[in-house]
Amino acid sequence: MATASPPVQHDDPPETGGFFVGPGLFVGLISGTSADGIDAALVRFDDAGGALQCEVLHARTTPWPDDLRRRLVVLGQGGSLDSLDELGTLDTRLGEAFAEAAASLVRDAGLTAAHVRAIGSHGQTLRHRPEGARFDGRHPFTIQLGDAHVIAERTGIATVADFRRRDVAAGGHGAPLVPAFHAALLHSPDEDRAALNLGGIANFTLLPRQGDVRGFDTGPANALMDAWCERHLGQPFDADGAWASTGAPDLALLARLRSDPYFALPPPKSTGREHFHLDWLQRHLHGSERPQDVQATLLELSATTVVDALRAHQPTTRRVLACGGGVRNAGLLARIAALLPGVAVESTALHGLDPDFVEAAAFAWLARQAVMGRPGNMASVTGAAGPRVLGVVYPAS
Repeated sequence: MATASPPVQHDDPPETGGFFVGPGLFVGLISGTSADGIDAALVRFDDAGGALQCEVLHARTTPWPDDLRRRLVVLGQGGSLDSLDELGTLDTRLGEAFAEAAASLVRDAGLTAAHVRAIGSHGQTLRHRPEGARFDGRHPFTIQLGDAHVIAERTGIATVADFRRRDVAAGGHGAPLVPAFHAALLHSPDEDRAALNLGGIANFTLLPRQGDVRGFDTGPANALMDAWCERHLGQPFDADGAWASTGAPDLALLARLRSDPYFALPPPKSTGREHFHLDWLQRHLHGSERPQDVQATLLELSATTVVDALRAHQPTTRRVLACGGGVRNAGLLARIAALLPGVAVESTALHGLDPDFVEAAAFAWLARQAVMGRPGNMASVTGAAGPRVLGVVYPAS
């Protein structure tokens, strides 16, 4: 269980480590669909010249304790809580872990709480039902855990959290929320681009030279491959797609998986591990498949559904900028590139953004938007009734 760390001490902000520290510093925290750890990024922003400048000064990933990760994965795949007591305990325990991740990050950077304007904490998604629990559009909701009161109290830094629910209340999907950040940093007036996040779930931000930015979840990226790998190899992920490369895609199985209605839905749309999980996969298996062939099929599912979505919604794309853990899966990235001849598929690292911490940086930016009273969503992406200031600010004291 995470233990509370000493609060970050407050001092007068100095010049530190060769970069100016002051009101432009924010911390972003996120634990994504894979629930493999907390990504934390200390980020400096500046838009005094009109264009947003973003510099990740320090970043790290803190793994979840094994028992907690196992429970989060079960719950994220549709498992039920044992009791309200478990819900309350998890909320506090996750808040303590997020607080420790933020406090350690700031201390490791040689800074104090006084240097950081705010923390933006996405939390851990427990359930995401923008279409309602009965899929009838009634009573939509999204739930993220990680008590922000605990984060603010333990760190001594104002914390912004609960980013998704305002967008859902405004009729949106509450996801994806990163496209506004992508648009601010990765848009080009010279070519149609797409930012591709390959997390547990894959999502696109479509960045045309002219016109509205759009974004949506395409389906699974790493979530199913990770879960299948852990079941059969006892490893949390298939490094570089090495295991998948020892198998061959089962085309009949691939067709059954691709028949899921989600893939044919028009944007705006979002999904998660509560839909694409091992029980979902198991329903499509005959039982005689070789595990490595299933892994190869899951890689092909991720690649083909990503490419299908891009061809359907922005066929003029000339450059795909990839980020997220899937960038480390050379097999997955190579397969996407092979299916997109004439399109450059490259890491966001070539554009100044560490692919492992783009989402953490985005939630630092969303915290900045909130404390400045600026919208954080894009209605053209989520389907909300309009732009909204996202998140609730929990003061440092």
